[in-house]
Amino acid sequence: MSIGKVKTYFEQYGMRDRVREFDVSSATVELAAQALGCEGCRIAKTLSFMVEGKAVLIVTAGDAKVDNPKYKARFGTEAKMLTPQKEELVGHVVGGVYPFTVNEGARVYLDKSLKRFETVFPAGGSSNSAIELPIPELERYFRLRKLGGRVQGLEGGVKKRRGRVPAPFLIVPSNRIGG
Repeated sequence: MSIGKVKTYFEQYGMRDRVREFDVSSATVELAAQALGCEGCRIAKTLSFMVEGKAVLIVTAGDAKVDNPKYKARFGTEAKMLTPQKEELVGHVVGGVYPFTVNEGARVYLDKSLKRFETVFPAGGSSNSAIELPIPELERYFRLRKLGGRVQGLEGGVKKRRGRVPAPFLIVPSNRIGG
């Protein structure tokens, strides 16, 4: 992971100083929530999957998980997490993945489970960092890049651990996001 890469990415928007570094690990939803002093559901976790030989990253609330039947209906395959050996598909180490500065060909999807919050905390490029972003900013930084395809819906691809989460609000298939 590269916190420098993420800081450089946000520098172009005057937001470099918003990337926060901690003295403790923020590598999991629970650890990030402790480091930030917030609820785990506000951590924007990035799940990494393999679809047709390409990386698919789904950014979702910390308390959400993939609904396998809906995932298969959308992507035409079982949900298969990327392995650490597939780092070259994303552009950084799998595990603690951040949704910015990913490699060309990786597709990033923002899930509707995030929309219930004013701000969320995606990883900031290391196992001890994060950046707080309001949802409109999170959407904007994905849309600022030249996108392949069109914005589409992913009819209910994730579900909350206890009860349903509404269908995702934004799917952004992209040839290159943030890098």
